[in-house]
Amino acid sequence: MKPLLSESHESKGLQALGRASVQVVHDLKNQINSLKLYATFLRKRMEKDQRPPDELETINKLLAGLDRTATDLSLIMQFGQPVEIRRQPNVDLQSMVETVVQSINDNPPTSGALKELLVVDSDGGPLMGEFDAEAISEALRSISIGAIKMPGRAQDQALIIRVEGESIAEGPAGIIEWHGLDESTHDPFNSFVGSDGLKMALAARVVEAHGRSAERRNGTLRVRLPLEAQA
Repeated sequence: MKPLLSESHESKGLQALGRASVQVVHDLKNQINSLKLYATFLRKRMEKDQRPPDELETINKLLAGLDRTATDLSLIMQFGQPVEIRRQPNVDLQSMVETVVQSINDNPPTSGALKELLVVDSDGGPLMGEFDAEAISEALRSISIGAIKMPGRAQDQALIIRVEGESIAEGPAGIIEWHGLDESTHDPFNSFVGSDGLKMALAARVVEAHGRSAERRNGTLRVRLPLEAQA
């Protein structure tokens, strides 16, 4: 009969596996980058020799595929490492959401997009907290783009992001909800499917590192973040 491992031994084993996985992914990324260099050199030679357009298109597709693979490997490496948070006081969550939404609407991630992919619905007041502004902004961006690309969403309608504050037993919190999704029980924060899935999983870890949660409730994605207590 196989002996049971203690929780401490199991935890150490998982940590060792995580470190080994990150190193393997790091080595794979280096190999991908080497292939990118060779492919870039080949493309320059082909352009100089005026090769047929279909051959140049093939090498460009190869480079694009290597770029996507390198990006995914970077995300895996990032996910395998502890989340480091650098909090700053008096950061306005409301303002961060509006900035992220404006950036996405100005540079939509999908072709044939609506004029406004995202619309912010809020009470308009500031929601101040101690946040790592860069990390939270990137997390909000990843969740927003993931929500836009989710199957089952009405593609002819803008996605509504509701922002509000609430008072709960744990203290004041800022609530961000992405409305207009289908009623699927699929959890995008734990799917790890493709680049968008990895980014949403990383976003959830950033939110959790701030002390709260990211979840899906039927047709809504919800992020809760702690706010500073008002005097």
